[in-house]
Amino acid sequence: MSNRRDFIKFSSLLAAFFPFTKSIASNSIFSVAPKSTSAAKPLVISTWNFGIPANETAWNVLLMGGRALDAVEAGVRIPEGDPNVRSVGYGGLPDRDGKVTLDACIMDENANCGAVAFIENIMHPISVARMVMEKTPHVLIVGEGAQEFALANGFKKENLLTPESEKDWKEWLKKSEYKPWNSKEFHDTIGMIALDSAGNVSGACTTSGLSYKMHGRVGDSPIIGAGLFVDNEVGAATSTGVGEEVIRIAGSHTVVELMRQGYSPEESCKKTLERVIRNKKGKVSDIQVGFLAINKQGEYGAYAINKGFQYAVYSNDEKNILKDAKSFN
Repeated sequence: MSNRRDFIKFSSLLAAFFPFTKSIASNSIFSVAPKSTSAAKPLVISTWNFGIPANETAWNVLLMGGRALDAVEAGVRIPEGDPNVRSVGYGGLPDRDGKVTLDACIMDENANCGAVAFIENIMHPISVARMVMEKTPHVLIVGEGAQEFALANGFKKENLLTPESEKDWKEWLKKSEYKPWNSKEFHDTIGMIALDSAGNVSGACTTSGLSYKMHGRVGDSPIIGAGLFVDNEVGAATSTGVGEEVIRIAGSHTVVELMRQGYSPEESCKKTLERVIRNKKGKVSDIQVGFLAINKQGEYGAYAINKGFQYAVYSNDEKNILKDAKSFN
């Protein structure tokens, strides 16, 4: 194992001497992945059924020799801009005050990362997160500061509350019953992780969060190590579901560390969820948490607490298919 890690580190040092063009997040100019001797095939996986169109876009980037970073950004922008996806971006269900607030993060093969949280009126928070990564010394910018940063870098202020979501919110106000845990529709984040032709891994995660949440609530999605984590020596993981439970165990980081110990992606997701179940003392029938992971060998896996978690896979062998994750219940 040590020889393999030394080889990976040495290969990474060599790659640093070869220049490559950075992409600009706001206009989707894709960079070319640095060449490598890795035999790993391209692979992209993402959460839920809206991962199918997202994967399609990401896969096209990978086929052109693009970096995994470019692929995941381009991929998750698809549900971000789709008003029919009610848990991500434009058209997302609002908080209890009728505000659509968004969270997103992104991480590349070099441990560079960026995130925004509690940002309003910006269509593609994942691209703002990438700008935070590439243009600032920070990792996470929130609220009005995040919006100001986005506007200063060419993004437009837009109303993200669609008539359909506004109608549902007004209907909810009649009783104002705050029980977001009872249906997965309230927390269907898109998390996407990819392995490019150079054998490098990157990931992205973006959401409008729990519907009818308290104004200002932030979940796991923009938190590196919770909603997303990438370690290019090992692999990557992302999460979906009740973010508070993921934050409590640094979920995605835990999955990656278990893969480092030799567990498969699926086993790592399962063992991480066991910690959630222990924290809840086994009372998990009314919540959902799921993890999705890939390793450097191109193996992938997923696991959820309860049935119903689906994820999309696109590779040379599996052409953008939807799979049901294994679960405890």
